[in-house]
Amino acid sequence: MNMKSVTRSRPGRLIAAIVLAVTVVTPVVVTGTASAATTLTVAQALAAQDGRSATVTGYVIGQPTATSTVITANYTADTAIAIADAATETSTARMLYVQVTAEWRNSFGLLTNPSLRGRQITATGTLTAYFSHGGLKTPTAMSLGGGTTPSPTASPSPTGTGGPYDSTYYAGAVGKTGTALRGSLHTITKVQTTLSYDQVWEALKDTDQDPANSANVILLYSGRSQSKSSNGGGVDDWNREHVWAKSHGDFGTANGPGTDVHHLRPEDVSVNSLRGNKDFDSGGSTVAEAPGCYTDADSFEPRNAVKGDVARMILYMAIRYEGDDGWPNLEPNDSVSNGSAPYLGRISKLLAWNDLDPPDAFERRRNQRIYERWQGNRNPFVDHPEWARAIWG
Repeated sequence: MNMKSVTRSRPGRLIAAIVLAVTVVTPVVVTGTASAATTLTVAQALAAQDGRSATVTGYVIGQPTATSTVITANYTADTAIAIADAATETSTARMLYVQVTAEWRNSFGLLTNPSLRGRQITATGTLTAYFSHGGLKTPTAMSLGGGTTPSPTASPSPTGTGGPYDSTYYAGAVGKTGTALRGSLHTITKVQTTLSYDQVWEALKDTDQDPANSANVILLYSGRSQSKSSNGGGVDDWNREHVWAKSHGDFGTANGPGTDVHHLRPEDVSVNSLRGNKDFDSGGSTVAEAPGCYTDADSFEPRNAVKGDVARMILYMAIRYEGDDGWPNLEPNDSVSNGSAPYLGRISKLLAWNDLDPPDAFERRRNQRIYERWQGNRNPFVDHPEWARAIWG
């Protein structure tokens, strides 16, 4: 339609022509922009590699170095991260490779911020191939979780390298490794409020509360959500599991390591009894009441979702209790036959589990609750899981 024909048209026909034009054009505009108003999952982003701008949320898995290679430790650069819909994802086919340009590297590069692994981030950018793999390039926004976008120089919070506790609570430890780091963390964590064994009941009802049901707690090995009021010693009740078995050092339930909530968790009475004082290792027979757990004569393997939790609790106990305050010097080793000695194994498995299962929202909330409401100290390996390797290699 040229301009002359529009001029000579009757008003009714002109209006109809305009309406028709709007009707035809509008879908093209919406389809073509595909704006970042709706946040995509990683799976959706991988299926939409068409150059559109989009916002994607996922969990940081590691650093991509090739089309089908993502490293999860010993990072070499701050230029790229791989994200997925599940923090435990292992298939690169289900990961989105995100370019980290210069303005975001201080906050979102893994070489600078290794503790970002396992954390949820949201990034806005162009959906296009990166490393010849489904990717998001030229980010215009990056933030932790699904919240608002910080400035490009903002540091990860509340935990991780550069977090707010680094300049305050961890001021004496940041930048150290090996025995120096261990010594500093011991000095920091031993300043705490000591609970009674009865107080532990109430603490666990707070620290291990089910995020989906405030009347329940989540059992550590079983993964079951159970009423807070069903604590006790009866069948199918929950009781207080000492992750560092109290016989490994013979500290019992007296105030101190026996009441330290950083390693005490709710667990089904019979599963707690089955674990007993066994060391941690892989393999064995399945545990009927705790799907994903295994046990044999001298070891216990927790389910995948809490392997890292168990590891970080054990490592906390080792740096908190060094034998200088009237309690045994607790130490992890690579044995599964420690008996009543103040040792617990296997350190090689614990370090691997710490790498495999990074801290999640539940574990981070738990650490914060213990710090704010109960003991006044933190588990450093929840805030900085990379410190485990910095101490034990």
